[in-house]
Amino acid sequence: MKSNLLILHGALGSSDQFEPLAEILEEEFRVILFNFSGHAGKPIPEEPFSIKMFAEEIKSLIEKTRISPCNIFGYSMGGYAALYAAKQYPGVIGKIFTLGTKFEWNEESSASEVKLLSPTNIEEKVPGFARILEARHAPEDWKQVMHKTAEMMINLGKQNELTYEDLGSIANEVTVAVGDRDNMVSISETESAFKSLINGRMLVMPGTEHPIEKVAPERLVNEVTQFFV
Repeated sequence: MKSNLLILHGALGSSDQFEPLAEILEEEFRVILFNFSGHAGKPIPEEPFSIKMFAEEIKSLIEKTRISPCNIFGYSMGGYAALYAAKQYPGVIGKIFTLGTKFEWNEESSASEVKLLSPTNIEEKVPGFARILEARHAPEDWKQVMHKTAEMMINLGKQNELTYEDLGSIANEVTVAVGDRDNMVSISETESAFKSLINGRMLVMPGTEHPIEKVAPERLVNEVTQFFV
């Protein structure tokens, strides 16, 4: 019987980015793709985006579909939300594999990330990406999704929801992976997260940038399969 594997997207992302990966992984797992609120056309909530809200959605999905304990592959923000959920709701989640997840949040790092989240600048400088976001989040307004994402990052800069000390309380088996060419997540912060974990494993993927579309699917599938099987 195949084990369950929930795939979680990153900030401004959606599950359809992971359909090619899911298609390969379905040979070994029962893959569940999921979109957080406000993403991929799901209604944008009135309350601010937060890791707590997304973690609650993970828990609700797992309980509703009766797939607990569920293994998770979380990309970027999805990995952060998965680890936060593991800390808050012990026993609900099984193993966790994160890729490109940022752990060091402070006002400086937050400001650096938020600076890139200007809808006006994106429309002017990278209109192709603006069109991708528009299609990805339709019929909702991608600009509002971006504004709420920036607000969440500002709040994370003021109060990191998942400190290294918090990671030390997570008993789950966890792999934290990062690309050696990731310009958003450092190897050093990933190493600090790995050292904080009780049952941690670290993976540095050579020649790999942050965008999931630029990650070699064969290598990722191999690493994910070895970890979860």
